[in-house]
Amino acid sequence: MTVDDWLSETRASYDTVAVSYAHLVRDLLAGAPYERAALASFAELVRVAGGGPVADVGCGTGRITAHLHTLGVDAFGIDLSPGMIEVARRDHPGLMFEVGSMTDLDLPDGSVAGLVAWYSLIHIPDEEIGGVFTHFGRVVRPGGPLLLGFHVGDETTLKTQGYGGHPMNVHVHRRQPAQVAAWLAQNGFTVDSQTTVTSAESRLGGIIIGRRQA
Repeated sequence: MTVDDWLSETRASYDTVAVSYAHLVRDLLAGAPYERAALASFAELVRVAGGGPVADVGCGTGRITAHLHTLGVDAFGIDLSPGMIEVARRDHPGLMFEVGSMTDLDLPDGSVAGLVAWYSLIHIPDEEIGGVFTHFGRVVRPGGPLLLGFHVGDETTLKTQGYGGHPMNVHVHRRQPAQVAAWLAQNGFTVDSQTTVTSAESRLGGIIIGRRQA
């Protein structure tokens, strides 16, 4: 499958489920104390580094972008799916959301104070991760923090329906934290912490906090 193929399938799948997705995931953070703590730590790191705009890449319907705003972070969202962005703008009218892809991140070099990819790397094939992390390293200011959330495991599965039973056609890639940390190190990031959690967000989730090397 080419890059255009899986990107198109991912975009179409999330356009299809956008409205039901927003309803089903809206309150997940309420049952995820460790994830809330990670987001709070990330927000503090942004403040300590001097503040500035933060990109929520793969923002979906904007719930994490909005949560970061409650923590005092000047966050904006980017997502591949126009349907998801439409719902994000509807549900969070005071925030900025744009259509875009993490595989070709349309942000200037060093333009963000930090970056979050919250369970949004799960559809990126292994062979494309390096390019995605290269973009992350390009747009984050030196010393700026990075927060990743992802599903932990060693397998890839095909998801053919979800979020209310709607049809989807996306591969879900589960990865070990050590592998993700190694990819980050290869692309200019220092990993400060990594952990695994079980919560409403994921039956086994990985959380990594790192920073762009100076």
